[in-house]
Amino acid sequence: MQRIVFLMILTYRNNWQALIVIRAFFSIIFLKYLHSMTKLLLALGILICPKIFSQSISGTLKDATTHNPIAFANIGVKNGNTGTVTDIEGRFSLDLSRLNASDTLTISMIGYEPLNLGIESIMHGRDKEFFIKQKTYNLSEVIIRPKEYKERILGVSGRFKRILAGFEHNRLGYEMGILMKVKKKAKIKKLNLKIAQCSYDTIFYRVNIYRVKGKMNFENILREPIYIELPKSLVKEEIIVNLESKNIWVEGDFLVTLEHVKDLGEGFLFFRASLSDKTYFRKTSHGGWESTPVGVSISVVADVEK
Repeated sequence: MQRIVFLMILTYRNNWQALIVIRAFFSIIFLKYLHSMTKLLLALGILICPKIFSQSISGTLKDATTHNPIAFANIGVKNGNTGTVTDIEGRFSLDLSRLNASDTLTISMIGYEPLNLGIESIMHGRDKEFFIKQKTYNLSEVIIRPKEYKERILGVSGRFKRILAGFEHNRLGYEMGILMKVKKKAKIKKLNLKIAQCSYDTIFYRVNIYRVKGKMNFENILREPIYIELPKSLVKEEIIVNLESKNIWVEGDFLVTLEHVKDLGEGFLFFRASLSDKTYFRKTSHGGWESTPVGVSISVVADVEK
């Protein structure tokens, strides 16, 4: 390169002409270098961040044995904020644009074995069919020991009319609830909800009950789904759900939530709330759990071991 510049200087006897030629020469070299580096950086970016841009997937979830569609199943990335819920016919659509090809999609439903799928393996094509198997439960030996139980109200049962919290948007998979604190065994008999405002013509929510496995780590203990479906005319200040026939037993602290699993259109459902407790929530199916220092009015009546 030095030889080329020297020859160019000799060609032009005036210094200003030589200076112009040198500057033009280096400008060309710099632009070629910049172009090469840009291509290299783009290639590296593709290798380091394998995002799936403008990609979505749709499909139908079915029972592996009966091939019947599975309604209101959870589909999402664990501890992420990308997820959805299947509709009444088992259909769903999910935007994958914020995910990496290395992420894992989890499909789950109460009473079924979860299905884990790599994003890269499912990102091509639409209208796929997915199948999950029903869980088999082992009947453990029941040892009957006479114990004394006392009926207690657990959770938040306050009636604060001016403090509201709840479902503000029609967001599938969003759930919120209250941590019930108990040291021994308990049988859940009733679920109580104190309602402040409701704009929906009909409400439809799933009740979830989780055991505490660790900090912000919960496991659903239900073997069959429990739904609350009521027209607005029956959504009073207090909703009581009888759970005694479900035979739900817990031991130690447990989380009770309501989950928004059906497209209800635009609207909201607000509970009365308390500033003396906190609400646990997650924004979509399989999302990460969070908490806020306002406790929605969700409580249970339970027989608790003395």
